[in-house]
Amino acid sequence: MRLAVGRKGGEGVQEIYLPDLVGGGYRDFWHFTGRYRVVKGSRASKKSKTTALNLIWRLLRLPQTNLLVVRKTYRSLRDSCYAELCWAIRRLGVEAAWQRREEPLELTYLPTGQKIFFRGLDDPQKITSIAARQGQLCFLWLEEAYEVSREEDFAILDESIRGEAPFKQLTLTFNPWNENHWLKRRFFDCPASPDILAKTVDYRCNEFLDEADRRVFANMAIQNPRRYRVAGLGEWGVAEGLVYENWREADFDWREAAAGAQARSIFGLDFGYVNDETALFCGLVDLTARRIWVFDEIYRRGLSNEQLYAEIVAKGYAKEKICADSAEPKSIDRLRELGLSRIKPARKGADSVRHGIDFLQGFEILVSPRCPNFLAEISAYSWQTDKNGRLLNVPEDGHNHLMDAMRYAAEDLLRGASFSFA
Repeated sequence: MRLAVGRKGGEGVQEIYLPDLVGGGYRDFWHFTGRYRVVKGSRASKKSKTTALNLIWRLLRLPQTNLLVVRKTYRSLRDSCYAELCWAIRRLGVEAAWQRREEPLELTYLPTGQKIFFRGLDDPQKITSIAARQGQLCFLWLEEAYEVSREEDFAILDESIRGEAPFKQLTLTFNPWNENHWLKRRFFDCPASPDILAKTVDYRCNEFLDEADRRVFANMAIQNPRRYRVAGLGEWGVAEGLVYENWREADFDWREAAAGAQARSIFGLDFGYVNDETALFCGLVDLTARRIWVFDEIYRRGLSNEQLYAEIVAKGYAKEKICADSAEPKSIDRLRELGLSRIKPARKGADSVRHGIDFLQGFEILVSPRCPNFLAEISAYSWQTDKNGRLLNVPEDGHNHLMDAMRYAAEDLLRGASFSFA
């Protein structure tokens, strides 16, 4: 399978042998032309990069087609799908033929005027109003489809891909954190259909990983086999043994909740950098009603203290009381110097994790759709098991940054301290 592309400057044509760029493990995915192409997989399974390469390749071959790229929230697209598609354009050697735009996000193939549009489900009106000037809106990529907890929201996307075209297709990619998600029932448990390709991939089909990458998964298989089944092999996460079962997604107005006489704010911060996400938990609590509202989050790798401070300020939380992981005293001191005057270290003690979990299990936890990373963590946060499969009183240590941040945020509640909504 070869692709002929123009060279920079318009001089001549070069041929690219696609298997050299894409690798193996995705032949059926690459050639499938049914309506739904659904891929669940582990981390490092190259599902997002393969999808980006395939969609750019299709646009180059089919000049009457356009692409819509969607995630739960628009703000998450720049550093994920947009970056992956720009990478694919470079890898295919056609960067000179594409125009990039970042406000709003958009990619245009200059020879034909074909477009790649980017939208978030947090603004459904902008999805339903898209109209391509050149050709038809034929293709849709829903990245991190697990974030879409309501099947009716997916129906909005499904209905947006219509009109005459060579073929129309929706591609869904995600990590399978919970077997109770509607994606499993709709695409993996249904009878075989020519309209559906439901595929599971894992890191073993990614020949571009080095030995250090592979050792991460080898160690995970030994140290945390339950997490390895999901994060390593792409199997469905199971609901059995979840730490928190007292939660649900709810589309609430946090301002109305904050206006309640008993509502108070709680903020917690878990530090990360290269290998782990920095996670800010933003919540409201009503001690009388025993209810917590999770209304916002920060969840990003590679944030310096200065960048984290800027994000907290931009969200309007600089004056809030923030309880942060005490293992990072230098980061706490630096954030205080920058202007977070009310940040303080968590007071960790003996069995503090267990006590914090016990306390939070006594609340109903309502999670806003604006917090996809919190939803992903809480629906997969589970107890460790022994060699016989019996549950232990210790939570799995992985994919738990916002879970830790929530415990830090609730520390003063557990200790009976008083606080006020600022």
